Amino acid sequence: MSINSNVHDAGSTPGAEAATVPAPNMADVGTVACVGAGTIGGGWAAYFLARGFRVKIWDPSPDAGDKLSALIDAAWPALTKLGLAETADKDNFTVHTDLAEAVDGVGFIQESAPEKLELKRQLLADIDKVTAPGVVIASSTSGYSMTEMATEAADPSRLVVGHPFNPPYLIPLVEVVGGERTAPEAVKWASAFYDSIGKSVITMDHEVPGFIANRLQEALWREALHMIDNGEATVEQIDRSITDGPGLRWPIHGPMTTFHLAGGQGGMSHMLDHFGPSLKSPWTRLDAPELTSQLRDDVVDGVDDAEPRPVDELIAERDEVIIAIRNVIASVKGQS
Repeated sequence: MSINSNVHDAGSTPGAEAATVPAPNMADVGTVACVGAGTIGGGWAAYFLARGFRVKIWDPSPDAGDKLSALIDAAWPALTKLGLAETADKDNFTVHTDLAEAVDGVGFIQESAPEKLELKRQLLADIDKVTAPGVVIASSTSGYSMTEMATEAADPSRLVVGHPFNPPYLIPLVEVVGGERTAPEAVKWASAFYDSIGKSVITMDHEVPGFIANRLQEALWREALHMIDNGEATVEQIDRSITDGPGLRWPIHGPMTTFHLAGGQGGMSHMLDHFGPSLKSPWTRLDAPELTSQLRDDVVDGVDDAEPRPVDELIAERDEVIIAIRNVIASVKGQS
């Protein structure tokens, strides 16, 4: 596999083209770098350590090492319960204030600096400048696109977004997407790398503001704030409406499959035809898209592709998981 910055040249900086270079063999990656050791960067470091990597951390804060050690110590019991790699060692990390030193000899880099666009732009450019050719550099950004962030980098072909969920050592999801000047090979390599270390990877087809999960989470958050602001519901009522309601279904079936099952044996087709008109009801402050025949068909086809199993089998699976989740929750609450 190779990475070529010429794959996308829209908006490229004259003279900033990089040569085609080989990316590290994934099996040979034994050391990774985490640039930024805050909550997200430290969580990534803990996860990489649990997967058996040596981790080099860059952070300019004088107390970064102490804070990182405390975070890793706090995360390690959970990581141990999830299962450690044979070579896992929570002390197998070093902290650096020199960026070039921190990225020297690494096979992958995860940047997790604060969400400030100019800071991200400059830092990614600095990382790119001192990192060996071909090494993929991923950003943990939760809102910026790589197209926005890669403007100063000499070789944007290897820059990708690897958006985790907090805490990254516990939540498996990572959304991977490149920018306009990211090589497709870099996105493919990053997705495969995350998958190889146990992450649940969504490789996005396009850059979307806020990515996928944040967009859905934000919609729920905004509606909750509207309800509180209008005196329609309390915080306790809103939380319980999810934890004791649809939230119990979501660990096994996401919102699309959940609605698929709401259609009974008719599945998503019946649900859309029967409940589609309710999109016009003022149940939410968000504007609903027009339920065109094309949108209807896209949703139905998407569900069929994602979940081809019979409805009866999906319902049985859902019920079994909900019972298990409720029993676990009751057990944990009983112990607290």
